[in-house]
Amino acid sequence: MYEQIKPLLFKLEPESAHYLVEHSLRGLNAIFPAALGLMAKKFVINDASLKQNLLGLNFNSPVGIAGGFDKNGTMVKPLSALGFGFLEYGTFTPRPQEGNEKPRVFRLVKQESIQNAMGFNNKGSYEVRSHVSKVYPFALPLGANIGKNKDSQNALEDYFILLREFKDLCDYFAINISSPNTKNLRDLQNDQFLNDLLTEAKKITSKPIFIKIAPDLEIPIAIALCQQAIEKGADGFIIANTSTDYSLIDNGRTFGGISGKLIQKKNGLFFKELAKEFFSHTLLISCGGIDSGKEAYERIKNGANLVQIYTALIFKGPSIVKNINQELISLLRQDGFMHISEAVGVNLK
Repeated sequence: MYEQIKPLLFKLEPESAHYLVEHSLRGLNAIFPAALGLMAKKFVINDASLKQNLLGLNFNSPVGIAGGFDKNGTMVKPLSALGFGFLEYGTFTPRPQEGNEKPRVFRLVKQESIQNAMGFNNKGSYEVRSHVSKVYPFALPLGANIGKNKDSQNALEDYFILLREFKDLCDYFAINISSPNTKNLRDLQNDQFLNDLLTEAKKITSKPIFIKIAPDLEIPIAIALCQQAIEKGADGFIIANTSTDYSLIDNGRTFGGISGKLIQKKNGLFFKELAKEFFSHTLLISCGGIDSGKEAYERIKNGANLVQIYTALIFKGPSIVKNINQELISLLRQDGFMHISEAVGVNLK
């Protein structure tokens, strides 16, 4: 059915299509909530081999939705019916902001990829809080992906504000300091900032804190950064955000971040190099270019406890989560594993 709808959606500007999907899902939940149960029957895979308890949280599958899809926390219930094992809302900021000038999102259809320069467009913490407070606590682990306002004079305080306001409205925090679309944000990927951030964050909340990093860092720098973050209390890492490697594209646009198939190899290799150092010491979430059970399984064997998708959902539709989970079950059995935990990091042992 999605293959029939997709050409119509792709005739719309990407943001208009996303807006339509969001409001369709929200409307479905509001007008006919029983439909979510029907969706869940179709898409949710319930198999013991995929269930994990990590950091005290129960994940029914290792596949989550990455930050950026549900910026304002309006689609939590509908997304849960698609079979995700965990959800992440945001990235959002303390104050509302419009983001960068349009056009700022471009489909790279042949490459099944997206180039975006959104710039943390969101409704702000007050409105996000009003949405999330209606559904939390939730049946699935729910992460809050937080960022700073682009005109903020105190980046640390922006993160502290959101940690305080949402410590009782999420199961973990994802600290986004790696989006390429907020000026100077990636400069926060340094030891001093993470030291100051994590020292105070651990006083504010006991919820797990994940640092989301960029795939364009040099490997030794990324390893040193992660090691420092672990020492200061980070519970894990999301590896990695969108890429600014414009050698991957030929459209002349040298701005924004690239996601999807084009960064599959780059993010996969970047993840593996960092996982060699950290997979047995902290929790790792692999993100970027995952579009099949085969790719998800490779990341898991390379040290990922969990994976996240976003762009694949746009190009392959809602059945992508079910398909990945089913393929994972098959691949685990094929390799003689009874449980996903047996496969985590097997390529690195």
